[in-house]
Amino acid sequence: MSPFLGEVIGTMILIILGNGVVGGVVLNKSKAHNSGWIVITLGWGLAVAIAAYAVGGISGAHLNPALTIALAIIGQFSWSDVPMYIAAQLIGAFLGAVVVWLHYFPHWKATEDPAAKLGVFATDPAIPHRLSNLISEIIGTFILVLGILAIGANKFADGLNPLIVGFLIVSIGLSLGGTTGYAINPARDFGPRLAHSLLPIAGKGGSNWGYAWIPVIGPIIGGGLGALFYKVFFLT
Repeated sequence: MSPFLGEVIGTMILIILGNGVVGGVVLNKSKAHNSGWIVITLGWGLAVAIAAYAVGGISGAHLNPALTIALAIIGQFSWSDVPMYIAAQLIGAFLGAVVVWLHYFPHWKATEDPAAKLGVFATDPAIPHRLSNLISEIIGTFILVLGILAIGANKFADGLNPLIVGFLIVSIGLSLGGTTGYAINPARDFGPRLAHSLLPIAGKGGSNWGYAWIPVIGPIIGGGLGALFYKVFFLT
């Protein structure tokens, strides 16, 4: 399998399990309905770990344009491969969102709230405030990239690293995710948001494209800063 296909499949798995847990919690008549934020954060952490286990040996399991760009900034990934990786991540995220739509097919009609339906696909702020929302995404992704690089510098038993990264995702979600839903990944938000806008989802509203730049730009800035912080303070 090529690294391109690895990133497609890995990101697709990430979205199927990550957006899937959100669907289970927010969509009406799901057996997981109203099970809460802890379930969502744990589900996302496991989604990242499982996706990383699936393709880590093939593509490095970036699964996130912010991480790919951050690694390139500090010289740990080739800039020439960045466009390919980002394209693969966006494709995988879109495909994963389509699978989630199919999986919950009868639940869209059973759920009246258009905002809840959009929330299965894409993030939105608890309190809309563009600057604060942008800062939240910058901080969350700063911690994500710094954490991933720091975890990678430690020695674990074989195969344990992706699980520890999953714990990092849970920690970010619990501590920092309540403001914006912690996209911390442009592909995770943009691909499913595009799917939401194109799919014939029963009773859906708008896709809130006016907010969509924040979970793209914020993570890219935060990821780059996190990588530079690691390079300056941990590697010198």
